[in-house]
Amino acid sequence: MFFDTDSSAILLLEDGTYFEGRSFGAVGTVSGEVVFNTGMTGYQEVITDPSYYGQLITFTYPEIGNTGVNSEDNESSHPSVKGVIARQISTTSSNWRHEISFEKWLKDENVVGINGIDTRALVRHLRGSGSLNGIISSDSSYSIAKLFSLLKKSPSMSGLNLVDEVTTKTSFKVNSSCSVSFDKRIKTIKTIPYKVAAIDFGIKQSILDRLVAHGCEVTVLPSDSSMSDVLALSPEGVFLSNGPGDPSAVNTGIELARNLIEYEKLPIFGICLGHQILGLALGGETFKLSYGHRGLNHPCGLNGKVEITSQNHGFALNSKSLDPEKIKITRFNLNDQTVAAISVIDRPFFGVQYHPEASPGPHDADHYFNHFVTLIEERRRIVD
Repeated sequence: MFFDTDSSAILLLEDGTYFEGRSFGAVGTVSGEVVFNTGMTGYQEVITDPSYYGQLITFTYPEIGNTGVNSEDNESSHPSVKGVIARQISTTSSNWRHEISFEKWLKDENVVGINGIDTRALVRHLRGSGSLNGIISSDSSYSIAKLFSLLKKSPSMSGLNLVDEVTTKTSFKVNSSCSVSFDKRIKTIKTIPYKVAAIDFGIKQSILDRLVAHGCEVTVLPSDSSMSDVLALSPEGVFLSNGPGDPSAVNTGIELARNLIEYEKLPIFGICLGHQILGLALGGETFKLSYGHRGLNHPCGLNGKVEITSQNHGFALNSKSLDPEKIKITRFNLNDQTVAAISVIDRPFFGVQYHPEASPGPHDADHYFNHFVTLIEERRRIVD
């Protein structure tokens, strides 16, 4: 009997493997792709990152919840994950910034969790078999057979367009209350805001914060925006955001990126899904990684230059599909040699697979934001 107490929960994988544990957060039953994040911190940012939409996230760090939850560290207004898997959770919030306990937050946000399982064994299993769909249940009315039947109906991540679930429905503007940035990581002071159109495939708040800190006035547009929607804003640059799901299924985003490339006049900067969409628009192909890259210490580099990066993605560009006469690979993931950054030769278009805004993670790659506004500044001089 799996549900021997009121606090029992079960994690069942599509290959029949299961883990028994304890329920926390909301009581219920949820299914999705089971993935893992190896970061030692940042659970709140991870859970609210729209790129994790629809997934069951496993934290490899043995205890989470220690610092509670506060309203300032969210990457979106609500959690994006369907479920949380942990070895142990802390019921005490030991941080002066906390506003609510981790478990109460999950309950209030209706996020189902399971803890008390061997997350090391689970991660080793996923590394060997690849990411699997799974189902978490703390509902004692479900039998194992019923859960397995429900799990079979859970869609595969391959071919799945989840962008429509997380994109904004209406455009909105983000800018600083002061047009001058005093961010110490920025070498120059920007006195005239750079007008940027950001295509929202699931954009993180911290990315918007970094764009604004680098002197940008950002108008965020829905993912299905057309070329005319973008040009109507008279932007000086276009940003393609991160987001969930299979990039090859985001047809409207790929078409828009293709039109922007043909237009040639505006610098383009893509992060994560946006980087993949840029690569697809340039004629490249993507493929699903076995178990993805999700953590805070992934080394990326080329020719002896290395950055320690924050990553969260399950797909990658196929290096052999990129035209070397048109596209330059500027960084590789040094763990598995997958494409980590690209730029278009003689054009102001570039993308990075990792997250230069960090949050959580290292700030080694923050220079990409400065590079973006430098390209806009160069375009200003040409136009003027």
